[in-house]
Amino acid sequence: MAMNVASSSGGGGRRGRRKPVVAEINVTPMVDVMLVLLIIFMVSAPMLTVGVPLDLPQTQAKSLENNDQKPIQMSVDIKGKVFINDSEIAINELIPKLKAITEARGGLEERIYLRADKKADYGTVAKVMGLLSGAGFKKLALVTEADQG
Repeated sequence: MAMNVASSSGGGGRRGRRKPVVAEINVTPMVDVMLVLLIIFMVSAPMLTVGVPLDLPQTQAKSLENNDQKPIQMSVDIKGKVFINDSEIAINELIPKLKAITEARGGLEERIYLRADKKADYGTVAKVMGLLSGAGFKKLALVTEADQG
């Protein structure tokens, strides 16, 4: 094996034998950190999308265009409970709460996405839709899944 020895013109001694400065970045710790972050994000990403668990009906309808603002999502689960986004709300408090949210976001022209479990009581879904229509909300979209068959 050959050894790289730096010689100095000063005649020997310890003065001329310095290690050259290494100007390389050690990427091993950075790769370790990135892999740990990748694993953390892969585990936590599905947990962030969990909302009200529903079994949505399937249709062949086309999807609506998305805007930049997060839409208002209402949900009716199989037990007939009503949710705004992820928080449960009593049906008699639905319209005042929804009006307060839409006033802060841009008025009654805000699109509302209604998600209902396919086994939910049709009367509850119709009652929610009737309340929304009676309160002046005209942009109501029903959320379904794409038909697999």
